[in-house]
Amino acid sequence: MRPAGIVTTLVLILASGAAGYWVGQDGGLTTASLVPAVAPSPTSPNTAGEQGAILYYRHPAGEAIYSATATETEEGEPFEAVRASEDVTLGEQGPITPQDIALVPAASGKVLYYRNPMGLADTSPVPKKDWMGMDYIPVYEGEQPSDSSVVVSAGKIQRTGVKTEHAMLGVIARSVDVPGIVTLDERLVSVVSPRVETFVETVADVTTGDQIEAGDELMRVYSRDIAAAGAQFLSDLKSGLSGQAMSGSRLRLKNLGVPESAVQDMETTRAVPESIVVSASRNGVVLERSVVPGMMAGPGDVLFRIADTSRVWIMAEIPEYLVSDVSLDAEAIVRIRSLPGKEFEGTVNQIYPEIREQTRTTRVRIELPNPDGILLANMYAEVAIKGKQTAKTITVPDGAVIDTGKRQSVFVDLGEGRFEPRDVRVGMRSGGQTEILEGIAEGEAVVVSGNFLIDAESNLNAAFSAFQSEVIEP
Repeated sequence: MRPAGIVTTLVLILASGAAGYWVGQDGGLTTASLVPAVAPSPTSPNTAGEQGAILYYRHPAGEAIYSATATETEEGEPFEAVRASEDVTLGEQGPITPQDIALVPAASGKVLYYRNPMGLADTSPVPKKDWMGMDYIPVYEGEQPSDSSVVVSAGKIQRTGVKTEHAMLGVIARSVDVPGIVTLDERLVSVVSPRVETFVETVADVTTGDQIEAGDELMRVYSRDIAAAGAQFLSDLKSGLSGQAMSGSRLRLKNLGVPESAVQDMETTRAVPESIVVSASRNGVVLERSVVPGMMAGPGDVLFRIADTSRVWIMAEIPEYLVSDVSLDAEAIVRIRSLPGKEFEGTVNQIYPEIREQTRTTRVRIELPNPDGILLANMYAEVAIKGKQTAKTITVPDGAVIDTGKRQSVFVDLGEGRFEPRDVRVGMRSGGQTEILEGIAEGEAVVVSGNFLIDAESNLNAAFSAFQSEVIEP
């Protein structure tokens, strides 16, 4: 069959469907009215020569199935030929003669190719069906944009919820979210340790974990060195010495760890006490008790370890690549896993000057007040540190950026259903916003929802371009 005959046949079928739809709208007909009723003219001769050229072939049972070439049904029954001299009846519109066919406008022009009905990047130069039996959709001349933009119908945009927002100038401040742990402020930890060999006479009823206050008695001890220094001090007092000589004996008692209160008692009673009372030097919690009555303690032995927990540290581990985003005095929000619903505000007061080799992290210290003592040592914490802010830059919502791993791109809305894919260079991301360093300008509308639908259409365009480059014109 000549190409002109095929085009005439397709035009006739499209015109028939359009007319049937119009009749169905006015006359309240059913869907079956959309099927053109094709019947031979009663006055048409039966010889092939008198019937004229074959326009197309129709299903022998009258179903709405047509073919441009001779074919058969699945049962092997041949399709019936419809010739140019036969009438074509379209409901109430009456017959259309072959002379009228030229007056019917082409619905969409020349068919360029057929695309996958499910939107996959798959095209075909001829009609075909997909694996589910769905017909491929024809794409006509004029439906494809001449540039790299993608055209999407208004109906499809509305159905799929495509939304756009304008790129705008903004400031990106990345929040550095890292794990942490509660530790004691090392400046508020003290130990009780003798400076000379000491015999422990008694120990107060104090155990590990007890809360104590400054001045509470911890133990009573005896030391020969302290007794000798005390006797010398009293001798100097009786001799009436004053000035440097007297201050020397007093200083010796102080260096041996004798409390000032015990020295004053010696001045008042003019006697060396049998034992020296050792008291707590600060409020806090007893972290360690390693002393028992009757033991002999040597110089430097740790008998008690006490910590003031009114202030604690949060030690956070910052990955090496995020260290530059954290600065001293940065605000931080701390959440304790075992205290849900509570947040603690603090500031970064120390960034340790080293990277740990095993973890490639550096430690950051945050001070927190703990007057109620609810923050306990070694609790796990989640730390959100306010990172350094960028200067004003172009920002778009995170959903606008399509990241394939190798490239990042956005779709710019050009209006009238046209969308242009644009490669971009992204920077920091925080608070649902992405910094765009290169690729789009302030005020341009970018797709933030439904962009994967447009991406599928873009893939079809790319497939069609590749298909066109391989087609050899006859």
